[in-house]
Amino acid sequence: MGKTVLTIQGEDFFINGKKTYAEIDGSKESSHGLLMNARFIQGIFDEKEDISRFNRFGVDKYDPDKNTDDLIASLDEWYDYGLRAFTVGIQGGGPCFTISNDTINNNPFSDDGLSIDPKYLDRLDRIIRAADEKGMVVIVSYFYHMQISRMKDATTVVNAVKTASKHLKNQKYTNVMIEIGNEHNAFKSHPIALEDEGMAVLINIAKEASGGMPVGSSLVGGYYNEQVTKVSDVILIHGNNCSRQKFYNLIQKVREISPGKPVVCNEDSQSIGNMEVAFNLHASWGYYNNLTKQEPPVKWGVLNGEDKFFAYRMAQGIGIKLKEITKEEQFYFHGFEPEIEYEGKRWLRVASLNPETINYVNFYKGDELIYTCYDEPFSLFWFNNWKQNPLFIEDNKGEWTAEIVLSSGEIITKKNKL
Repeated sequence: MGKTVLTIQGEDFFINGKKTYAEIDGSKESSHGLLMNARFIQGIFDEKEDISRFNRFGVDKYDPDKNTDDLIASLDEWYDYGLRAFTVGIQGGGPCFTISNDTINNNPFSDDGLSIDPKYLDRLDRIIRAADEKGMVVIVSYFYHMQISRMKDATTVVNAVKTASKHLKNQKYTNVMIEIGNEHNAFKSHPIALEDEGMAVLINIAKEASGGMPVGSSLVGGYYNEQVTKVSDVILIHGNNCSRQKFYNLIQKVREISPGKPVVCNEDSQSIGNMEVAFNLHASWGYYNNLTKQEPPVKWGVLNGEDKFFAYRMAQGIGIKLKEITKEEQFYFHGFEPEIEYEGKRWLRVASLNPETINYVNFYKGDELIYTCYDEPFSLFWFNNWKQNPLFIEDNKGEWTAEIVLSSGEIITKKNKL
């Protein structure tokens, strides 16, 4: 190991002694030191209850090893757009649209927390080593709220932190950051991981057991905690449910509490308008597509629409030169992809390269106006910026139109059929 050596100096990240992105000819100096990232939380996902539930989305039989291999195969493409880090969860993360999280068993820690399923560790190792070869960082997230609830008690949780951290140290990884808990203020089953003081203790345990790897822990979107912020090496925040103003305020607040540290949003949404805020404040931003990148089996590549627009805007912010996207290609009507249906449900939404230019989107079935969405991401039946309610196909077959009304008054129309 050690082809990719991550270090931190003040608010900046360095790889092999050089600020990130500084190696790219023509890159913007303002981007140097950032760690633009994506949530690939299901990179080692498995299921101990009924794995056949994930035989879907065009996949006849879910294979956790293939899932990992597919993620590794996608890294070259993501790297070329400027992605330099991604989050992978030891306990994964729950599907938001389909299978109930509390029915999934994706916890590889033993009952006493003293060991981890070796199959999970093997998949994690393959990912970290592939990232190391490429020049990328892996943010290893230990706990997820629906899986930590399967752990017995506080002693088990402490043991698990020590076990995971010692494993990362023993493997001599140099391209890893640690996230103790994915939104730990949702960990109601274990006060030691839920409460501020307990999480601060766990962070310090991980620092020591890992041999000094950078450690932090995130909270639910828009939230921060003073004690956790102060003890963290890297301030991990989530932008879910945040408007651009609220996201701006969040970054400013955590910097006020604990200045001189890098701020990394490692989960937001498809709302790439928030990424512009991060670039302006010299904070790193994390793309989170909870439909295509968190519902196993995952399609890990840069897909048309949301993925591509994020990748392109990320590259623009860094200063990576790309072929220009035509105006016609700058809008994409999602939800009609052949393999995205689940139990007769689909999720219709409009993605844009420049969502800030959209005033609102009208969704029509035939000539009937069904819904108007004013907030990014522009989805039918918007719930928040990372979730939407489904459309039941059987009752809604026919032609659908997305009427995209720009702030300039121009109207762009996209049509498709169910």
